[in-house]
Amino acid sequence: MSCSGETVEVSSEFIQIKPMILNQLKKAKYGVSDHGTVELCHWTKKSFKNGGDCYKHKFYGISTHKCMEFSPAGMFCENRCVYCWRPMEFYSAMKMPPDKVAPPDVIVGNLMEERRRLIMGHYGDERNDKSKLDESLLPSHYAISLSGEPTMYPQLPELIKYLKKLITTKSVFLVTNGQEPDMLQRLQDEDALPTQLYLSTNAPNEEIFHSVNRPKYKDAWERWNTSLEILSKLDTRTVLRITLIRNYNCDDELIAEYVKMIKRSNVHFIETKSYMHIGRSTNRLERSDMLEMPEVRHFSSELAKQTQIFSVMDESEISRIVVLQNRRRIIDRWIASYANTN
Repeated sequence: MSCSGETVEVSSEFIQIKPMILNQLKKAKYGVSDHGTVELCHWTKKSFKNGGDCYKHKFYGISTHKCMEFSPAGMFCENRCVYCWRPMEFYSAMKMPPDKVAPPDVIVGNLMEERRRLIMGHYGDERNDKSKLDESLLPSHYAISLSGEPTMYPQLPELIKYLKKLITTKSVFLVTNGQEPDMLQRLQDEDALPTQLYLSTNAPNEEIFHSVNRPKYKDAWERWNTSLEILSKLDTRTVLRITLIRNYNCDDELIAEYVKMIKRSNVHFIETKSYMHIGRSTNRLERSDMLEMPEVRHFSSELAKQTQIFSVMDESEISRIVVLQNRRRIIDRWIASYANTN
């Protein structure tokens, strides 16, 4: 069976993460249910102490402590990106059999309970703001990213629709590596687009793409470019997220190639950020592979200048990220007041 590799197995009902990997995920403070994972990120835990917020709050108005970051495909991914800080060495399966996946209500309900359990452990710390902990128990924002590639989950359109119908939901973000363009088209066709869709972008040409992403699909570059074309036509907020890695993909002479890609994408925003030397990526890259903030600013300003249609909108120095906004396709950056009309 396609899901009987080192990472997952198919139970009598739903796909399960194997016990050895499950134990490692739990030691890393992940919540797990069937093939889904959830985590309290570094910024969520900082926000409990009023110690700062995620750049998504600074850029778009997302409430950090009320953000639930999760994945319906925790141990599934088509790439083995050199900069990934998740446990992608354990990924083995390339398909999620549609008849063996947990439905959206089961995934969200169980992961919500796992997240609640993780939050409860923070009530004992007097430095935490109890009112924020209380508010965090009912998320208003969902970030479908975390580990794995969420577009591999066959019921993703149903999942996004389910999230949008929850009474407290204000926004849903989806991050994809672009290896499942058919799923992106399904989201459009089935009226199931997220509030904001991110396409991970880390290479301006095929050679660098293979070097950075280490894809498993032979036609991975073609798949990604198909997703880029689909992105340009989607009726939702769109973002290219460019991860910059020294000696891989951030030389000035590559900017012209990025510009061609950007113009094809027609996105609302571009986030350029440095690779961060954390997690499992430290086994593959060096700390010196991170860019300093002035270097990120330089790359971003040159990118904006050469596109002639983007300008710098904001930055987060602590996260080493600059966001550019499309001046020809203006949309309000703030989505905190997004009304759930579903």
